[in-house]
Amino acid sequence: MYHVIDLHFQGFDSAIAAFLIETSDGPILIETGPYSTFGSLEGGLALHGYKISDVKHVLLSHIHFDHGGAAWAFAKEGANIYLHPFGVDHMHDPTKLVASATMIYGDQMHTLWGKMEGIEMENLKSMKHEQKLKIGGEQFVALHTPGHAKHHIAWQWGEIIFAGDLAGVKIGGGPVVPPCPPPDINLEDWNDSIDLVLKKKPSSLVLTHFGAEKDPAGHMREMKEVLNNWAFWMKVKWESGYSNDEITPQFLEYTANQLRERGVSEIGIKQYEAANPSWMSVAGLVRYWKKKGQ
Repeated sequence: MYHVIDLHFQGFDSAIAAFLIETSDGPILIETGPYSTFGSLEGGLALHGYKISDVKHVLLSHIHFDHGGAAWAFAKEGANIYLHPFGVDHMHDPTKLVASATMIYGDQMHTLWGKMEGIEMENLKSMKHEQKLKIGGEQFVALHTPGHAKHHIAWQWGEIIFAGDLAGVKIGGGPVVPPCPPPDINLEDWNDSIDLVLKKKPSSLVLTHFGAEKDPAGHMREMKEVLNNWAFWMKVKWESGYSNDEITPQFLEYTANQLRERGVSEIGIKQYEAANPSWMSVAGLVRYWKKKGQ
């Protein structure tokens, strides 16, 4: 049993979640969301009888701000932060992480993500591929699943897999879409990671954006189809000489029409856009094709 905490990112429901698991050794948190939603997270924990200081174990799928941006606040209260080895140095000293994100988000940084502080090395627990973590009678397995980011982990908990961004964004029963931010998008790795997770035969996938998916095979099949559709749409535009600024409004309309065709409302489209901004996927996929072309 786990509890979903809706972080109400940018005032939208079902955009970013954190997940609470109660154990004999206290609460475990999977994902923290950004620090900008820390109040919502604190309130969500309180609904289940916990304070921030009660959480001593935080499992991150990866270090992007919408997933791990508030991890430092738990570490200050003594929590261990479990993450991919590639993310450790960046969470200890987030200077480069913040600088890179600022280049992308500019003056929206604080509004979107809030502040970011470093985490002491003693609180950062690097997890190898398929390493087991046992806490309070519960066991988690760290599955290294690059593609969305090279520092991505999907956490297996029995027959459930907390999939981070590996399994994309799916809101309110709508279609699944892939989040493709720079700089680490890799289609080959992503498809391999999907196959790895399906070989574990999970009964359900849990998406940070947003909630449980009870048909993992069908969900991941759709995920691959949309990921490849978006990637090759982007390839044609990039090879035709369009700039990112020219591609972005076209892609926004293209993806919005895909959602409309699947019955997503205009409010729903805004929810999807909050969880997975189109311009971000333009930047990530164009960068991928540029790397392929070198």
